[in-house]
Amino acid sequence: MLTSEDMKRINKDVSYERITLLQSKLKEAGRINKLHQELIEKLKADLARSIEEHQYDNLVHQKELKDLSKK
Repeated sequence: MLTSEDMKRINKDVSYERITLLQSKLKEAGRINKLHQELIEKLKADLARSIEEHQYDNLVHQKELKDLSKK
């Protein structure tokens, strides 16, 4: 039969295992979060470049249309 000391030891071991598991999960979540933040920054930069390219293309096309209408 388990004594109260045995139960305390078991609870302590289980608690330590849970803490260790949670620390591991937290570390992994932090790593994943960092990767997601890096991806978000890359996507923001790509979007900004795409917007600038689109605006430039529009200006070029407007100039071409204006030049064509002059002829």
